[in-house]
Amino acid sequence: MMSFKDLHLNRPLLRAIAESGYNEPTLVQEQTIPFVLEGKDVIASAQTGTGKTAAFALPILQLLFDNQDAPKRGKKIKALIVSPTRELAIQIEENFKNYSKYTNLTSTVVFGGASIEPQIDVLKKGIDILIATPGRLLDLHKQDVVNLDFIETLVLDEADLMLDMGFIDDVKKIERLCSKEKQILLFSATMPFKVEQLANTILKSPERVEVSPTSSAAKSVSQLLFYVPKPKKIELCLHLLRNTIKGNMLIFRRTKFGVDKLEQTLIKNGYKVESFHGDKTQNDRQDALTRFKNGDANILIATDVAARGIDIDNLDAVINFDIPNIPETYVHRIGRTGRAGNSGMSYSFCSADEKLYIKTIQQLIQKEIAIESEHPYPLDPKAKPEVHKKQGGSKHKKGRKSEASKKKKKRWY
Repeated sequence: MMSFKDLHLNRPLLRAIAESGYNEPTLVQEQTIPFVLEGKDVIASAQTGTGKTAAFALPILQLLFDNQDAPKRGKKIKALIVSPTRELAIQIEENFKNYSKYTNLTSTVVFGGASIEPQIDVLKKGIDILIATPGRLLDLHKQDVVNLDFIETLVLDEADLMLDMGFIDDVKKIERLCSKEKQILLFSATMPFKVEQLANTILKSPERVEVSPTSSAAKSVSQLLFYVPKPKKIELCLHLLRNTIKGNMLIFRRTKFGVDKLEQTLIKNGYKVESFHGDKTQNDRQDALTRFKNGDANILIATDVAARGIDIDNLDAVINFDIPNIPETYVHRIGRTGRAGNSGMSYSFCSADEKLYIKTIQQLIQKEIAIESEHPYPLDPKAKPEVHKKQGGSKHKKGRKSEASKKKKKRWY
């Protein structure tokens, strides 16, 4: 068994690791830490829950510890970790604080949706390590509060999620603002073409680390598939909650609107529910999570973006109320249950227009998901996807052209 000592980490770090209760490194730490200490660029495919934060936090702290700035000159930001969501950024910062407690290295976290002034005050005092979401980081840079000229290590965490959320241009801009001579570490749960493309344009001959390919669905999770007409999904959900599904569960919906709608229905039916999505304030999200973890509610409804990177232990079940259109997302979702030697259940509700998604998911996980047909709301096998007709039609009468088309304007697009 390898120990953290074998990774040539220094005493202050080893002491903090031991106090955090970790004895030996996880696979991603074992493989990544030596490359980072050698100053190499790394592209790592690793999911949340594999210990990847420590895989970059520990070697970054070690490298900075070895050449700490004299405090007289004021600290300059030497390491930058860019993270797509506030929750993830906060969790990463907690990790840095824990591991750096026996060093003089300082870190802070900045994100949108919170007051900018206190963040500016901390930055002006000077710090070694900055964890940030892309939008707020660029705002602070524009205000000349953040100087990225001295960055030695840039970490892009959850790169696939950053691209999904539309941050690709921000990420490229941040990379250009940092010093040319930096080391880049890119972590991503999945490796879609866009992530590979980004890696190819900004990393210099990177080392690759792959931990548990995302195609393998957790062995400890039993998967069930329900074919159901879209309007009947809520009834099916209530039916299963009354008769089958017990314990703590996470229900995934595609949209924030869907999350709110389902939450209201379940509360009306007497269930203890919390919800989690990007439109809620940071405090509301934190409170919802705390109440769920404390057992004040046993159902948490979330969008994928909000649920990414939040650690919830002891989940009995995951319900895919909407089937995700990206197959890896399915693997991610169901991997939330059946952790640490426990078994878990996943229930997926598939309507006619989601059948194709199930097909691509089964190709990825290389197995058929068991179909549960004994339920009150079966989908007619011949059912066609619903086509939503626009209400009310065009505001122009038939045969009457709009002003723009009368003039035969050349449109810029």
